[in-house]
Amino acid sequence: MNAAVREAADLLWNAVDTGRPCLPIRDLFTFGDIEAAYAVQRLNTERALAAGRRLAGRKIGLTSPTVQRQLGVAQPDFGAVFTDMAVADGGTVPARRLLQPKVEAEIALVLTDDLPDPDCTAADVVRATGFAAAALEIVDSRIADWDISIVDTVADNASSGLFVLGGTRLPLDRVDLRTVRMTLSRHGSVVSEGSGADCLGSPLAAALWLASTLAQRGDPLRAGDVVLTGALGPMVAVAPGDVFHAELSGLGSVRVGFADEGEAR
Repeated sequence: MNAAVREAADLLWNAVDTGRPCLPIRDLFTFGDIEAAYAVQRLNTERALAAGRRLAGRKIGLTSPTVQRQLGVAQPDFGAVFTDMAVADGGTVPARRLLQPKVEAEIALVLTDDLPDPDCTAADVVRATGFAAAALEIVDSRIADWDISIVDTVADNASSGLFVLGGTRLPLDRVDLRTVRMTLSRHGSVVSEGSGADCLGSPLAAALWLASTLAQRGDPLRAGDVVLTGALGPMVAVAPGDVFHAELSGLGSVRVGFADEGEAR
């Protein structure tokens, strides 16, 4: 194994263990080496699975053209979603569970069929999807001060943290994902807004990109997977005691709180 991949994986793994973010890992690699970053992500995913964690699905990041331009890329990225990352709708995230959390609202898809074909179509994704739901993704970074490039965030499991699914579950023939309007509020004040069209033109397009990309890599989406399709609006930093509530037109609401300092991590 490439020594730089192992070193980067160890730095990110230890940041979680110690509760202390690490310096960016990008300088360990050739500038913009995304494949090396995915090798780091894959190594730590394998470590997590060996430690007993279970996959729940995948997340898509960098679905905003603005963020892509900031990081100098022209495509999204993906990361693993584990079962222990799920938070109940209306639940509270303990203090210090995450290092540098931020919240974004999005649409989740839950699959009922595999998507093994690299040449799959949007119609295939629709047929394979059991339902859509409002979701909150609580992103996090093991890199100090969110000082990230595309290599840093890919290696860091696409800056994954936790996720919350709303209680309204709709099949895709009952909602137009592109036209869904999103409002995210903190303590009742709006802090982020957007629409399905702000996510690669449509969350369905994002899911299609993910399905094709993973199938090409020989690790396709499977029945039962949760797919977090990407942010519908800007992400918002979290402070202890915050409560966030998202409304997604046609898909209902989803809510999460964050405990005050003092609770165990």
